[in-house]
Amino acid sequence: MAATGDGGGRRLRLPAPGPPPSRPDPFVCRRGGRGDGPEEEEEEEEKVGLAETSLLNKLIRTSLVESSHRVEILQQDPSSPLFSIKTFEELPLKKELLQGIYLMGFNRPSKIQETALPIMLAYPPQNLIAQSQSGTGKTAAFVLAMLSRVNAAEKHPQCLCLAPTYELALQIGHVIENIGQFCADIKVTYAVRGNQVPQGSALEEQIVIGTPGTMLDWCFKRRAIDVKKIAMFVLDEADIMIDTQGLSCQSIRIQRALPKSCQMLLFSATFKETVRAFAVQIVSNPIVIKLREEELTLSNIRQYYFVCRSREEKYRALCNIYGGITVGQAMIFCQTRRIADWLSVEMSQDGHQVAILTAELTVAQRANVIQRFRDGKEKVLIATNVCARGIDVQQVTIVVNFNLPTDQKCRPDFETYLHRIGRTGRFGKRGIAFSMVERQNVRLVRVIEEHFPDKLFLIAVGGPDGG
Repeated sequence: MAATGDGGGRRLRLPAPGPPPSRPDPFVCRRGGRGDGPEEEEEEEEKVGLAETSLLNKLIRTSLVESSHRVEILQQDPSSPLFSIKTFEELPLKKELLQGIYLMGFNRPSKIQETALPIMLAYPPQNLIAQSQSGTGKTAAFVLAMLSRVNAAEKHPQCLCLAPTYELALQIGHVIENIGQFCADIKVTYAVRGNQVPQGSALEEQIVIGTPGTMLDWCFKRRAIDVKKIAMFVLDEADIMIDTQGLSCQSIRIQRALPKSCQMLLFSATFKETVRAFAVQIVSNPIVIKLREEELTLSNIRQYYFVCRSREEKYRALCNIYGGITVGQAMIFCQTRRIADWLSVEMSQDGHQVAILTAELTVAQRANVIQRFRDGKEKVLIATNVCARGIDVQQVTIVVNFNLPTDQKCRPDFETYLHRIGRTGRFGKRGIAFSMVERQNVRLVRVIEEHFPDKLFLIAVGGPDGG
């Protein structure tokens, strides 16, 4: 398998992305009240784009996420047989691809792969819309499908794959290079910014991965791709495409030029109405795979809250936690970068090995911080909302909400609360979650309890000095 950047055999590497753009928050909650000191000043919460979050999750995944959802299949064509598989050997895959998938660390198909791969590899080809979160093996699934559909003897583009950003496109390319490393005659190139193709020059690579704008340019302005010869079209991260101005329209323009026989595969982490409406414009007569949400079980996480008057009292409560229980590794979530910076300094001065994760870091830097924490080089990870999800570290025994997560109207952010405390109690182990709550915000705890009846039991544990 060879990767080319400009038709001359140059291998493209993933660079460290630039710093995320600042996103002004039109509404800022006032934290705390009298006695909170500097914390009562207004400050923007950190915001991270969907594309950055998706890329971070891809960079930090070392194993598959076992999804807590059941796969629900909505079949358009009742005459089309559907089945699932339990091993990769059951699929019509070349031995070179089986070698590649096993070297990638996939010993057996994941839940989404069990159902989606037979559909993607079916003859005649089936169109597919699938909802699948990052880390479930979704990228490997459609990469296997592309590599299987390609005729290596034909030296022209046969599969197009669209991703919303340069970095995500290159991440997909790395998966293709790894799984396809034994497919010597299959080549991949990248239709991304910085890669130039001469006007009218025909590409020889069978797989082209890129962003919608550059792919559109290569197809219609440069005429480097004969769209009538495309056998498979993959659109990844559809929810991010919709969230980014212009990308959905560019994607539709490319799709409409493809032959009717072209197989269409569309993937999205969410399946809101906007995504559904976009998907039906792109994919005709699809089989739809959705993840039906099961009851979220948090029975192995014990949850407590402290009532505090200031951030200094919160810090004393945190010290009491460390003095009273054995802590393996801890994750502490703050609502703003300034609070995270202050807490990092305080804990470092008290001798703790601390790492800090905020939106001012590039995605590559964030991934490095998380890997160091996973390797145990730091025992405490202080974070804003940039990593409420996606970090699976077996040694995390406690999670602390230094601030309860709230939305722009100062109401509890229930989803973020669940994802935060879900960083402990992973892999079937028991975990503990603590929340530091200002006296005037104790009502938020009651609202959280009412929102999750029979799931969450928050227990008050007195003030910072155990009173």
